[in-house]
Amino acid sequence: MRPKPPRPRPLARPRLYEQLVERLCEYIREAELGPGDKLPPEREFAAALGVSRVSLGQALVALEVQGIIDVRHGDGAVVRYSPSDDQVLRVLRDRDNRRAEIIEARQALEVKLAELAARRRSRADIEEIDAALAQMRREIDSGERGTEGDERFHAAIMRAARSGLLARMMDEIAPMILQTRMESLSQPGRPPASLAGHERIADAIRAGDAKAAGEAMRDHLEMVSDVAPVDE
Repeated sequence: MRPKPPRPRPLARPRLYEQLVERLCEYIREAELGPGDKLPPEREFAAALGVSRVSLGQALVALEVQGIIDVRHGDGAVVRYSPSDDQVLRVLRDRDNRRAEIIEARQALEVKLAELAARRRSRADIEEIDAALAQMRREIDSGERGTEGDERFHAAIMRAARSGLLARMMDEIAPMILQTRMESLSQPGRPPASLAGHERIADAIRAGDAKAAGEAMRDHLEMVSDVAPVDE
């Protein structure tokens, strides 16, 4: 008796934000946009595409992470170069597949760094951590995502930990962390939530409480790892 043949699996439907990324690449080429040219305003662009601004925003971030556009507060999205669909989608899917590994690496490294920072921080370290928090707060208050302040905060903790080996390991994955940071801080409501997580970490480091600092960092990284694309 011949074995029953397997049932063919249906083709996976591309996710909405992948379709949007592809359409944005097409638009840039069809409109013959070059370096310095602007994309239409988000509200207008989203209406023309028939999607929400949240979904469009995620697609724009995917292009920004790859250096194809710059998204400037108050100035909109500005083209840096005209992309290839295949290349953009390949990088996008590869990054999606690696996101969990990047978060795992951050949890392994940054939780330990926070614990060490609580034990080894100096007055100057605390001042730099506070300055990073203040910068992120200013960025968020002005309508930005707080990306630079966020990066400065984590760098300040790394320096306060005084572990050369862990610092070198963090440097190895820094470009991938930057990508996930931009994606995370582009989620609705995420910048103030991220800032609150930073403040909890900073409080524990100031108090010299290594256990609390590690727990606060772990909770923060779990929260910012939620960057699931929106489907409509």
